[in-house]
Amino acid sequence: MANKRLAILVGGGPAPGINAVIGAAAIGAINEGFEVYGIYDGFAHLVDPDFDPKLHTRQLHIADVARIHFTGGSLLRTARASLLDQTKLRTSVVVAPDEQRMATALDNLTKLGITHLLTIGGDDSALSARLISQWSSGKICVVHVPKTIDNDLPLPGDVLTFGYATARNQGARLCANLMEDSRTTGRWYVVVTMGRNAGFLAMGIGKAAGVTLTLIPEEFGERTTVSDIVDILEGAILKRRVMGRPDGVAVVAEGLTYKLGDTSELARILGKEVPVDAAGHPRLSEVPMDDILKYELTKRFSDRGDKITIISETLGYELRCAPPIPFDMAYCRDLGHGAIRLMLEGVADGRHGVMVTLQDGNLVPMFFEDMVDPTTNRTRIRTVDVDSYSYLVARSYMIRLEKGDFEDIEQVSRLAKEAKMTPEEFRKRYGHVATIGRYAAKAAIATSGSS
Repeated sequence: MANKRLAILVGGGPAPGINAVIGAAAIGAINEGFEVYGIYDGFAHLVDPDFDPKLHTRQLHIADVARIHFTGGSLLRTARASLLDQTKLRTSVVVAPDEQRMATALDNLTKLGITHLLTIGGDDSALSARLISQWSSGKICVVHVPKTIDNDLPLPGDVLTFGYATARNQGARLCANLMEDSRTTGRWYVVVTMGRNAGFLAMGIGKAAGVTLTLIPEEFGERTTVSDIVDILEGAILKRRVMGRPDGVAVVAEGLTYKLGDTSELARILGKEVPVDAAGHPRLSEVPMDDILKYELTKRFSDRGDKITIISETLGYELRCAPPIPFDMAYCRDLGHGAIRLMLEGVADGRHGVMVTLQDGNLVPMFFEDMVDPTTNRTRIRTVDVDSYSYLVARSYMIRLEKGDFEDIEQVSRLAKEAKMTPEEFRKRYGHVATIGRYAAKAAIATSGSS
């Protein structure tokens, strides 16, 4: 094909390995006769009628990208610009493209002479990539590379999104430091991690570090309350004390906010009304989950004349621009090379674009149309399977109140004494904790608990 011109852009939040994908794709494309251009800030400038190629793009040469795979961040920066109709986002769970923004983006890509587009991003960027492919009627060959530390794109089996492994590694190291500080000072830490819709990052960090307990949204129903979550954390603290330890670290996925069905409870705690999205979920940016849990836990212990020091932390921005670990560096080279291979083979033609995946070491395309959630028209989201053995292992090493704690007369007496209650009062107040989450319906694996 004459005049092959590839554009590369990055959408959504940063993730370790972006530069490795850019480098691998650019080198592979240039070696196949492409001209390669990087577009700055995702789709932000493409949807602007004042798009200026001199300011908003740069031609990439092999010398520009040959060694960027060692670095974090993004050579092309990134942005969360959307191709969607913003008015419908506020009123409907079903998304639709903004026709003017779509037309402007396609016009700008056409003026640049772009024949192929490589997008790097998560579910929203994958949606934008699908829209570009559809609206161009396949004239622009579009391939998407799955990037998110949340690990929530609908990849098959245990295939990871790039960036997740590095973020888990960084998060586990930070939590290990907090665990040592917790042990040394007798404090508790409540650590909230990123993960809007899925608990992969929280579970991965908590499991790797061996924190006291981890809470993920997949364990909870759609009408969960802050009180339910605090009951679990408070029960874990009391149980930990009975075991002779005043310290601990709890990791909580931010996506638990979406499970809070009663916004009046949040309004009481925050002293203001909490805005919700079109699906009725509290907006994450409006709910400081770490501070809420800290406040509610501290208040409970204070109300019964008990002292406790709880420190709240949020992990996310510290993880996103870290230099990739070797796993992600190598994986991203596969993905970048694979994206160009799919373009050369014309796999995306006729079915409106693909996402590149590596399955059992082999290059396998996933067609955009097979990734659509029919309820919302968004990209489908992958969540943690709480019936899986991997989750069972993570859960079994946590310290949480279990059914057996309430059946053991001596244990429930110790717990009740720590809570300054009678055994009957303790059972009545905390018994429901052992029934929260699908794991609770299974037989718990007896362990000595985590660190």
